[in-house]
Amino acid sequence: MSEMSIGQLAALAEVNASTLRYYESVGLLPAPERRNGQRRYDEGLLERIHFIKVAQQTGFSIQEITVLLEGFEGSTSLSERWERMAKQKRSELEERKKQIRSMIRILDNGLNCKCMTWSECLEKIDKKGSC
Repeated sequence: MSEMSIGQLAALAEVNASTLRYYESVGLLPAPERRNGQRRYDEGLLERIHFIKVAQQTGFSIQEITVLLEGFEGSTSLSERWERMAKQKRSELEERKKQIRSMIRILDNGLNCKCMTWSECLEKIDKKGSC
């Protein structure tokens, strides 16, 4: 794979160079090789960076992402820890999905509403079920 500068990798990954330096500082990305004092990254890191971005956007903490990428510590078996973490995070994501669907319904209703105020719209929804 080709090596690239931090700026090139950041552009391809659609993140700031400072984000890559942060990911490196917290252990989400391996320390890159340096040539003439410049970080040189392997293009293969793009998939890992994409995974990190998606995980962050869906509510995973840096610590949880580290566990997902690097494994678990402790005496409990890997499969038990993975299952527990996956079930917990899945439950959190399902709750967020419900909240997002609810907000989409509110926005859709508002797009069809001709009320002058939000209070007026809410009164109509309470009485008729829709605005």
